[in-house]
Amino acid sequence: MNNHEIKMYPKKRIALVAHDNKKKELLEWAEYNKDILKQHELFATGTSGKMVSDATGMKIKRMLSGPVGGDQEIGARIAEGKIDILIFFWDPLEPQPHDPDVKALLRIAVLWNIPVACNKASADFLISSSLFHSEYKRKVILNVR
Repeated sequence: MNNHEIKMYPKKRIALVAHDNKKKELLEWAEYNKDILKQHELFATGTSGKMVSDATGMKIKRMLSGPVGGDQEIGARIAEGKIDILIFFWDPLEPQPHDPDVKALLRIAVLWNIPVACNKASADFLISSSLFHSEYKRKVILNVR
């Protein structure tokens, strides 16, 4: 068993992802929380990142679009300890052609014990937490066989 802690600094590295039917909702959330988000380092899958960056003027490191590898790029950064928080507005009612990638991204986020928000309510609670703005040590326990 591999057991360790990863320090999250007050300036968080946040990934923003949204399925097509949830992009407008993510954009509205990001615009509303722009003053908080701009204090952090932002990453996003291609289309979501372009949309949020164009509308808010925030600097966002863009990955590929989700269906062509962006979800996997975000997952890799989580596993490397380079992303602290995942805001992923996913659509549970719409089948996704890249559903295995979506499930893999959520699995990696849980495995590496990072905070995940999958809808506006959970994103609101997460961003308003006092832990969001402070240092935090998250424990990671990996059962490596």
